[in-house]
This record gives sequence, C-alpha cells and structure tokens, in this order.
Amino acid sequence: MNKPKIVAGALLSLLLAGCSLAPDYRRPDTPVAEQWPQPAKAGSENAKSVSWQRYFSDPHLRALIAAALEHNRDLRVAVGRVEEARGLAGIARADRWPSISASVGRTAALTPAGVSQSGKELEISYYTGGLNLLSFEIDFWGRAKNLSDAALAAYLASDAARRAFRLSLIGEVAGAYFGERELEERLALAEKTLRSREETRRFIALRREVGLAGDLDDLQADGACETARADAASLERQHAAARTALQLLVGTQTRDLPGSRPLAEQGDITGRSAALSPGLPSDVLLARPDVQAAEQALIAANANIGAARAAFFPKLSLVGMLGSASPALSGLFKAGSGAWTFAPSLSLPLFDAGRNSANQDVAEARKMIAVAQYEKTLQTAFKEVADLLAARETLGAQLAAQERVQQAQEQRLKLTGARYKAGIANHLELLDAQRDAFAAEQAALQVRRLQLAAAAQLYKALGGGDE
Repeated sequence: MNKPKIVAGALLSLLLAGCSLAPDYRRPDTPVAEQWPQPAKAGSENAKSVSWQRYFSDPHLRALIAAALEHNRDLRVAVGRVEEARGLAGIARADRWPSISASVGRTAALTPAGVSQSGKELEISYYTGGLNLLSFEIDFWGRAKNLSDAALAAYLASDAARRAFRLSLIGEVAGAYFGERELEERLALAEKTLRSREETRRFIALRREVGLAGDLDDLQADGACETARADAASLERQHAAARTALQLLVGTQTRDLPGSRPLAEQGDITGRSAALSPGLPSDVLLARPDVQAAEQALIAANANIGAARAAFFPKLSLVGMLGSASPALSGLFKAGSGAWTFAPSLSLPLFDAGRNSANQDVAEARKMIAVAQYEKTLQTAFKEVADLLAARETLGAQLAAQERVQQAQEQRLKLTGARYKAGIANHLELLDAQRDAFAAEQAALQVRRLQLAAAAQLYKALGGGDE
C-alpha cells in the first residue's frame, strides 16, 4: 500500500473516531454492607448455575412456568422493548458513518430575458448521475460516538430488564401457584370442618330431644356451623381469585397439565433452597439482571453528558457528489462528462439563549438521578436477599413448631369429643377444641406456603439461571 493511501486511511480513522468529552465512567461504590446481616448457612450451589426446570420439581408448576414464559403479555412487551432499543442503537451507530446514495436526475430551468445577464432568454437542461454524500458530521468531539454509546447502553439496559422480568415472572408464577394450592387446601379443610359441625349439630339435636342438651348448646352448634359455612364461602371466593390471578400471569388457558401436588409434598424445593450459596453481597448483587439494567442506564446517562458538551464546539459537516453530467441522457457516462461538488461547512454556536447549557444541565441531572437509582436498586436487592435468607433460616423451625401445635390440637379435639359424648365435658369445651384445631391446621398451611414461596423468591433474588 502506498504512502498517500496510508495517510488517507489514518486521517479517515481520526475523523471518524474523534475524541470524547464524556466523563470517565466509574462504577459507584456499592452502598451496602460487605456481609449479610445474619449469618446464613453456606450452600454448595450458585443460583446462576441452577435452571428453573431443575429447581422446581413439580411437573404442574413447571408446565405453568413454561406457559407463562411463552404467553405472558408483559414479558412480550419487555421483549418488544429490547428489539426497539436494538433498532435505536443501530440508528445511532449508523449516524457515525457517511451516508452515500446513488442517483440519476434531470435538471431543467428557464430564465427570462429580463433577468438574464445576456439579455436573452436562457434555457438550461442537463442530466446528472453519480454518488451523493449526504450531510455527514465529522465527529471531532465525539458527539455521535457518545450518542451511539448511550443508545448501546440503553439497549443493554432493556435486555437486562427483560432478563430481570423473566426471572421475576418465574418467581411470581411459583408464588401464585403455591398461594392457589394453599387456598384450595384451606377450602377443603373448611368444607371438612363444616361437615363435622353439621354432624355435631345433628348430634346435639338428638341429645336435646331426650333432655341431655339445652337451648344454649343448640344455639352454639348453630353459630359454629354457620361460621364454618361463612369461612368456606370466603375461602371459595379467595380461591377463585387466586386461580384467575395465576391464569393472568400464565397468559393463556392451561389444559391437560400434569396433576398438582399438595403443599406437604413440595418439600424438595426447600432442600434445593438450602443448597443455594448466598455468596458475598458484592458478587451476588452485581450479577442480578435488575442491577445490571440500572448500571447500563447510568452508563447511558454518562455518555449523554459527552454529547451535550460537544454542542459547545464547532461542527464540521460535509456534503458532496461525484458523478457525471450531460445535456443528453445517452452521454451521461461518456468521457469528459465527469462532475463533482464538495461543500464542507463549519458552524460554531454563538448565541442560543442558553439552550446548550440547559441541555448539559439536564444531562448531568439525569446522571445524578441514574446514580441514585442504581444505588437504590442495590440497596433494595440487598434487603430482598437478606430478608429471604433470614426466612430460609427461620420458616423451617416455625413450620415444625406449628405442625406440633396442630398435632396437639387434633389430639385435644379427639379427647374432648370423647369426653363430650361420655357426658364429662360440655359443648363449649368441644366448640373451643374444634376452633383451635381448625385454626392450627389453617396456620400450618399458611406457614408451609410461606416457606415454599420464600424458596421460590430466594432463587430469583440470588439471580437464578434466568435463561
């Protein structure tokens, strides 16, 4: 390659690259503690390496999650925003390069004799053809580069936001499924309790006929029965709403799914939750896609400052054409018809009523906002993980204690029922035992659901394998 070409290539590279007036980017310090508030048992697996198919073993739940990832409308919106950001990044990247087009055209003009320098009517007609260099800005100050960098960061932020939403959707579907399972089991328990209290009411009615029970016992039995009926109706309404909410998350009608498991048979997820390693806050939080999205938004804001600063400096633009011109179309590309135009322009802002200064102030303010949002995202993520790690350590003990309460109340109910039939205990004692046993079993179902939901959310909070 000869020397002029080398010089021309180097000059073109310099013109295209220019310099950048954006501040040097530096990731803000992590505004959270270096350790989790409460020591957590160190698991053996990194959540990023665990797929959701392996983490959730219930076939029914896995089918619901797969359907949600395919049909959830909010996730489709997130995917569409990624594609939109990708296109905008492509447009910004293209602005850094010359835009060249090919054209063929005819020009015709008639100048009357009264305004012609020769005093004669002048008619001009010719054809042109060639390559046109549209207005191209020489990016000395990095304005186009910074706009391209900002658009690229915005695209990466939208993609990270999509991954964050996808991971969140997995956790939400699991939580909604466990909630629906809890309400179905609580409804079944309420209906069982209602049948039991109806039997008790019939038994008291028989005792009343032979004088072994009074009006007070009868009224107490009626009240207990209707209370159980009201509880069952309330739980039926809540269960219907939970089914609808789950269907909205999934985004489609689900048919022919594998059978669902009772909450008591979902204990394997708590074991997988216990195996997840909490790691160090700095390692875990910076790997979360929502934190990555916030950082990319900060990078975009930082690049926009450089674009705003470039507006204060001269702007060099190029316009040109290289081709041929001829009075006849047939002679357009014959020898001697070559033509060219070259029209560089240099502009320097002198007075804009403070517009450029205001644009720079806006860019710097948006960076300040982005820094605060990034730090808040980190703090929120830290709290979420810390709370879920604490829940993982305590909900198991709470469930074990609540199950012991349930067993004790069930045993008490059996003994009180036998004593009542033997005439040793009164109906009020039986009613209290029934209420306490019902409440203990309902509470056990609630704690079991909380434990499963916490396990699902911990997978999401630790940045589980979202893809």
